[in-house]
This record gives sequence, C-alpha cells and structure tokens, in this order.
Amino acid sequence: MIYGGYDPGPSNVVIIKSEEGFKSEFSKVKDGSLPAIFYFTAVWCGPCRLISPIIGQLSQKYPHVTTYKIDIDEEDLGKTLSELNITSVPTFHFFQNGKRAAEVVGADVERLKSTMEKLY
Repeated sequence: MIYGGYDPGPSNVVIIKSEEGFKSEFSKVKDGSLPAIFYFTAVWCGPCRLISPIIGQLSQKYPHVTTYKIDIDEEDLGKTLSELNITSVPTFHFFQNGKRAAEVVGADVERLKSTMEKLY
C-alpha cells in the first residue's frame, strides 16, 4: 500500500478549497439532509496521510455518503475552522439528517469504521 500516491479508485471524496466552497456544500448537507462526512486534514499531518487510504475505502463502501475533504491550511478557511472548533487533525464530522451526528478526532481507524457502520 502506497500512502503518498494512494489512489483508491473511484470514490465520492470532494475536495473543498475555499470558505465559499465549504459554505455552499455545508448548506447543501444541512438543507438536503444528505449523509456526509467533513474530513479536516493537512498535508503535513502524518496521521492524516495514514488514514487517507481508509477514507478512500470507506467512501467506496458507503457510496451514498459524500466525504468532503478540507485542508486546514487553505488560505481563507480560518474563520470557518474556528467556528467549527477544529483544533487538531484529522477531525471527522459525521452528518445525518441535516445535523452533526458524531465527531471523531484523530486517526482512530476502528472508531471511524464503527461510527460509519452505526450511522450509515
């Protein structure tokens, strides 16, 4: 398994690169009650690189759940990150029926998998 260039194949991981993009997708999830995961990450984060292939696999296993990948180092995301109280990466926010149903902080593969099984 190659972590740096790992390609999980087709998946529904959407990369968000701006505050405007985040707000647009976030309102879709909340208003449409769409099942989703917001995955906060950083390029320099070792645990994030370790968990990235797992996210790819889970997005294939749960194709009806959209995973939004947000790099915390993007220029204009600071305000959003502080509003959401994102203080460490990786952090995962799970949404079900338009509301945040769970949060997993850290690269805890088992907790991530069990949370997804429980919710989706």
